[in-house]
Amino acid sequence: MKPAALALALVATFAGVSGAHAGEADPAIAKQLKALGYEYEVDEDGDYKLLMATGDNDERSQIVYIRSTVETYGKHRVRELWSYAYQSPSESLPAVVANRLLDASNALIIGSWVKQDRSAVYVAKLPADASTELLEDAISAAAVSADAMEVELAEDPASDEY
Repeated sequence: MKPAALALALVATFAGVSGAHAGEADPAIAKQLKALGYEYEVDEDGDYKLLMATGDNDERSQIVYIRSTVETYGKHRVRELWSYAYQSPSESLPAVVANRLLDASNALIIGSWVKQDRSAVYVAKLPADASTELLEDAISAAAVSADAMEVELAEDPASDEY
């Protein structure tokens, strides 16, 4: 297969979406979040938005998104959790920030750091049918990891933007 054809085949494979339709909230996630006692909002994309306390005495918090859309690759069905930690002043992340995120990704057990537009985003990819306990672990990992990186990279470490 020619490289261009292979690239198109890979894009088509990675783009496969099932589960909730774009803009629709997945009711299975709502059920799990209610079982955990978590409060949440559903955004315009149908994704779940949680505000999680990360510091002692609720000093800090972190927004975690749980995507309703399920991505597929072959037989794998994956749901993503996102949490923002940094926004670059330009289209590119500064080299020192990008290298720090790569180092941090190497140490993470659940999730990794990605660049999304001008932002550094913690992303965890879970099986779409993950248990409530696994979802809770991923939410906690996202909140704690992203908040720690936000503190580290912020011009004012006391700020709490995300």
